Amino acid sequence: MTEFEDISLEEMISDGFDIVAEEINLSDLAETEKNSEQKIFPILPVRNMVMFPNVVIPITAGRKTSIQLLEEAQVNGDFIGIVSQKNSDIEQPTEKDLYQTGTLAKIIKIIKLPEGNITAITKGFHRFKIKKIIENQPYFKAEISKLKDGKAKNQEEYEALLENVKDLALKIIELDPNIPNAANFAIKNINNNDDLLNFICTNANFSSSAKQSLLEEKNLMERANKCYEMMHEDFRKLELRNQIHQKTSKDLDKQQKEYFLNQQIRTIQEELGGGPENDVEDLIAKASKKKWNAEVEEHFQKEINRLQRQNPNSPDYNVQRNYLDFFTDLPWDTFTKDTFDIEKAEKVLDKAHFGLEDIKKRILEHMAVLKLKNNMKSPILLLVGPPGVGKTSLGKSVADALGRKYVRVSLGGLHDESEIRGHRKTYIGAMAGRILQSIKKSGISNPVIVLDEIDKVGKGMHGDPSSALLEVLDPEQNSAFYDNFLEMGYDLSKVMFIATANSLSTIQTPLLDRMEIIQIAGYTLEEKIEIAKRHLIKKQQEENGLTIRSFKLGNPELKHIIEAHTSESGVRSLEKRIASIARWVALQTALAKEYDTKISVEKVDEILGVPRPKSLSEITGVPGVVTGLAWTSVGGDILFIESILSNGKGALTMTGNLGTVMKESATIALEYIKAKHDELGISQEDIETKNIHVHVPEGATPKDGPSAGIAMLTSMVSSFKNKKVKPHLAMTGEITLRGKVLPVGGIKEKLLAATRAGIKEVILCEANRKDVEEIKKDYLKNLNVHYVNRMEEVVEIALEK
Repeated sequence: MTEFEDISLEEMISDGFDIVAEEINLSDLAETEKNSEQKIFPILPVRNMVMFPNVVIPITAGRKTSIQLLEEAQVNGDFIGIVSQKNSDIEQPTEKDLYQTGTLAKIIKIIKLPEGNITAITKGFHRFKIKKIIENQPYFKAEISKLKDGKAKNQEEYEALLENVKDLALKIIELDPNIPNAANFAIKNINNNDDLLNFICTNANFSSSAKQSLLEEKNLMERANKCYEMMHEDFRKLELRNQIHQKTSKDLDKQQKEYFLNQQIRTIQEELGGGPENDVEDLIAKASKKKWNAEVEEHFQKEINRLQRQNPNSPDYNVQRNYLDFFTDLPWDTFTKDTFDIEKAEKVLDKAHFGLEDIKKRILEHMAVLKLKNNMKSPILLLVGPPGVGKTSLGKSVADALGRKYVRVSLGGLHDESEIRGHRKTYIGAMAGRILQSIKKSGISNPVIVLDEIDKVGKGMHGDPSSALLEVLDPEQNSAFYDNFLEMGYDLSKVMFIATANSLSTIQTPLLDRMEIIQIAGYTLEEKIEIAKRHLIKKQQEENGLTIRSFKLGNPELKHIIEAHTSESGVRSLEKRIASIARWVALQTALAKEYDTKISVEKVDEILGVPRPKSLSEITGVPGVVTGLAWTSVGGDILFIESILSNGKGALTMTGNLGTVMKESATIALEYIKAKHDELGISQEDIETKNIHVHVPEGATPKDGPSAGIAMLTSMVSSFKNKKVKPHLAMTGEITLRGKVLPVGGIKEKLLAATRAGIKEVILCEANRKDVEEIKKDYLKNLNVHYVNRMEEVVEIALEK
């Protein structure tokens, strides 16, 4: 037997079988079935379908035996038995391959198809069961027994169940896009409940085995229940499939919408001259103007190809575009030509800065060597000194003298290594480090970069920036400085780095080793006056909208401002005081008030307020008070060390927020006095019965270091002997238990502080003589320096006779 295709309701409706039904008189078929006395029935095996009574179904036959069966049955007016195969894969079924239960059907009409196949319109009448196969050739013929459907015991329940089946069938038709809308119309127009159940069982999306089990169910109530359960399962599957479909469609619709919008954006950008294609073209055009080697060119081509492969709408595209923008903006092998006119450079430095002879000399030496060799790697200079002495502005003058671009990088408070080395470009908001950003900003590869406040670099949870600076500031390594963002080496060897710091104590030793340290001491009184006359007064007149003739400050007035209204190594406070005077003049001018353009000392005090007292002789005019010299981050300063005796048992008390080293100096001094009391002229009884209290005023300020050792010794001896210390005398030096005086640092700053405070005599260690000789004699013309080796000498010089 031939294979028969699975026939669905969709095919029946779409092939126009509603027209066929109009040509058929179903009442005639019923009458024919009623009067039929047929005993032997042709059996037609079918696959993938099960026929039910009172249902019209088209069946397409392709093989000769099947066509012969249908044509002969139509001519003879015979009923045929339609039986499903158990296994649809069998081409030539035998008796054992067929189900025993089927449906008797009548051929309504046969339609011949162009391919030689025929389609028979059939209507089912009765369920039957095969009793015996009589013939096998040319097709099956069998004796059958008709089966009757068992009626439902509770008709109302049966009808209610059929209503539920009908409603569920309509919902399934609505959900399933593969079922035509005509099925909805057909179900609504079937009035007989049994016929409705058979119609739904025939056309439902059940498996052939499931439909066969429904056909074999003789009780209509049970058949309806089974059908309803199967339909529920199908309905749940359809709902889930529709949910998935709707979600997928929504996602696809969103993607499609974004695609069309992006296409519109691209079109608009192309019309305006933008878009991804133009990005690549612009980058290639920028790259064509660059001077770079083969390695850089190869890296650029690889990155530009990566950009072309990326979707312009992806976040990675913008990251790559920003990277290539930065890459092409770097100057690479672009340099400015250094100016080797040393005489001109000297004039530039002298004009911009008064004093600072050592640093000027060092810059000129560098230029001379560069002029001779023309291939010298730039040195790294570290300018160390108090605030306000011109360290930062000196870098600008160096750049002007060399004819280079100037860039300043502030490192104060920096605590992230990525600020130096950059972030990897995979991070959101990634950028290059400050060094390469400064190179890009300057537009050349050999600028002068001032690394300001290098001593204030911190160490945080994101690495140590000081360690990252090791590669930057090493002339042997920075020819291939690796920035994480750039992802390749960049030559910094032609860059001239100038670092500034207030103190060396917080800078790592390996970092200090890579730099040439140049100490910049504070300015003398004469230098400050000259700086004010040359630079500060003119600057403040311009900034406050005044003319050069609006006011004048002579040497006496400037000296008074410096001595009575400032106390610093630099000139920053001096500039602020001059600015205050300039603002007062601006106010008088705006109010049209008359004033004397020659500002007097009295007028200075009236504008700036009450001057601070400077009488050191009154302060040190009692026993036990000594003037010491100290070094601070803002330059040199003076401090007072006081001691007093009280009745007790020889205890030592120290106050004034002293550090460990300073406390140790006081202890050493007292122990030395106890050991040498006879030589110092101090009685044993006083040492044993007197407590001594040592205090350093300004207790809110932390103080530490060994340089106050001889001052503490002198203060204690002064108290024990009840002798005053000479007025206008200061001292600094470390002491030992053996009675030796050791050298200390910061001598220049300390001596300048002494001159500012009106000190006339200073006691230093003999080993500090070389430090004093390096200072200009003009700075110390009113200062008498005593050099000592032993503590006894200190006491001899310091105490009044």
